[in-house]
Amino acid sequence: MEGIPLKVDIHGLRKVYEGGVVGLHRVDLAITNGIFALLGPNGAGKSTLMSILATLLDPTEGDARVDGHDVRREKSAVRRILGYLPQDFGLYPSLTAYETLDYMGLLCGLGNAADRRRRIDQVMEQVNLTEVRNRPAGALSGGMRQRVGLAQALLNSPGLLIVDEPTAGLDPEERIRVRSLLAELSGDRVILLSTHLIEDVQAVADRVAVLHRGLIRFSGAVDEMMGRVGDKVWEIEVAPADLASLRGRYLETSLSRYGDAIRIRMVSDTMELSAARRCPPTLEDAYIWLMQEEPVAAA
Repeated sequence: MEGIPLKVDIHGLRKVYEGGVVGLHRVDLAITNGIFALLGPNGAGKSTLMSILATLLDPTEGDARVDGHDVRREKSAVRRILGYLPQDFGLYPSLTAYETLDYMGLLCGLGNAADRRRRIDQVMEQVNLTEVRNRPAGALSGGMRQRVGLAQALLNSPGLLIVDEPTAGLDPEERIRVRSLLAELSGDRVILLSTHLIEDVQAVADRVAVLHRGLIRFSGAVDEMMGRVGDKVWEIEVAPADLASLRGRYLETSLSRYGDAIRIRMVSDTMELSAARRCPPTLEDAYIWLMQEEPVAAA
């Protein structure tokens, strides 16, 4: 499958759980090669969407196709071209990294022992695990365990790789390693990355969709997202005693100490404070702004 571009088409996708809880509201997305990030807070619907695309959950309404295959009616065809790293990927602590991948290889249909061994060696090299191949999973760092998870997701050379919160809980150095690995893997496949960390999106994503309460707030290029607040971002330095009087007047995106003053970053169409100055937008500014806007899709 490697080297063959595919497309993920999602039309009117809706998921309603028992009790009438709506996980997704008629989502429409088109995803092609590169890294497409789903950005949103916990409970936004990211995992619901990914579970549907991974054929683990059926939608209530709507249509989703991976390389033309319907995720509800052609599950086997989708799974043949899919690699999936869920957020809670468990490992048997007593199995080595190699034994874990050998077991997962059997589960994904690599029945020939020689072919399975060859493929495991390839993916271990790909994710930089060769040196720890014989180390028990229980003795691996969080970042290495995530790399084992990525390795198992790559065993069948997937055209679509779905990774759910791959850097959550990792220290900064390990987060950088996982992001770098995802960037390397994205050359000729679709990588769908779910995250609530803006740094992940900024570091590796080509395109992004912002989800909140099951609704799409934005979908497009990362630069386009920042363009939404292009001339709306302001900074001002105030004395700590003046902070309370500013709270609630403008949408605050960050606050930091600057000497004896406090530097406040705000997003607003207009600015009445003469001491405030315009500044270039960040993805975080755009994200916080989008969380306040009316969603693209109506409930």
